[in-house]
Amino acid sequence: MSSIIEHTDPVNSQILRTSEDKIQGFVREPFVEIAERSGVPLATVLERIRAMLAAGTIRRVRQTLVASNLAEGALVAWQVPEEKLNDAFDWMFQNDPFSGHVVVRSTDQQTTGSCFRLWTTLKTPAGTDMEQHARVLMRHTGCTGFKLMPARGIFALGVGHVRRKVIEPGDKSDEPAKMIPVGIVKLTEIEWDVLVALKRELTLDEVKTGLWADRAREAGVDLDTFCRVAEDLNRRQVIGRFSTFLEHVKPSATGQRVTKFNALFHWRVPKGREVEAGGEVGRHPILTHCYWREGGPDFANVNIMAVCHGTEKERVLMHKAAIDAHLAGVGIPVDYTNVFWGGRSEIKPSEISPKAHREWMEKYGSAEPVGV
Repeated sequence: MSSIIEHTDPVNSQILRTSEDKIQGFVREPFVEIAERSGVPLATVLERIRAMLAAGTIRRVRQTLVASNLAEGALVAWQVPEEKLNDAFDWMFQNDPFSGHVVVRSTDQQTTGSCFRLWTTLKTPAGTDMEQHARVLMRHTGCTGFKLMPARGIFALGVGHVRRKVIEPGDKSDEPAKMIPVGIVKLTEIEWDVLVALKRELTLDEVKTGLWADRAREAGVDLDTFCRVAEDLNRRQVIGRFSTFLEHVKPSATGQRVTKFNALFHWRVPKGREVEAGGEVGRHPILTHCYWREGGPDFANVNIMAVCHGTEKERVLMHKAAIDAHLAGVGIPVDYTNVFWGGRSEIKPSEISPKAHREWMEKYGSAEPVGV
């Protein structure tokens, strides 16, 4: 049994190379699509995904959203006294559903921004004040400062850890990545109902064909209406990918790791060349994320950021060196760059519901901080 729960099993790897990040948009029968594209029989796909999910090798299965088009979002770097770092981490992970990734980061040497040890992603519904939300978090966690870095554009967004294991430093697509602009899409009440039901992670029993029928009932609509609304949201670039998310931070039940090192790369390129530079960085498929973000003086005015995962630190740095060499080769000057390494990390889907945010602010917005 132990072999069929690991990502290294040949059949599982064949499934995961598709199911991690190749099913883009809304699909009426996502597991059928995974079977067809991976070449693995449907019954085996369902059996293996259930087994990996039950064992924790896959930490969640869900339909993702392009949350940057639904909510105000930013990467947030936090200053926090070292003695409060773990407590602040725990509070944000456990009590703030609007903070998705929560990561402790460090640099190899003291440099610009090294004092920012806690990093999170934050999304709050359109029309809310993201800075106000961050100040509430600061009050409850003991953080002493923060830097909000909203995305100006997205060049790469996908996981695919199994597929990336065989990518060599310097591998790149034939064309530069196209930037996805960031802009809020307004939704009707029924669209929100469908979206909230759609995005919730699947239970073990929902790893099956016909899974959207129950979600349609949850949204209060018939299945055809549910699918038509989801397909329309997909056309409006609100729907992301259907994905099986591997547990890539912690070891599996048998001690295997999908990745070990998580690096956040920073580059500063000349103003006016951010779109060009992001396209050249984002064409490297080793990157799970690549954004145009403004770091400001706290981070030496960097403006391109990307994330790379790997099992060996030296190999991650080789990928970084290859991207640096490519930028130089296409004539894009980089006058500052840095690497922030991830340590302790927890990841959960970010809540984006306006109703949920109102309830959260009522609970924590004026409440006295506890234990800071």
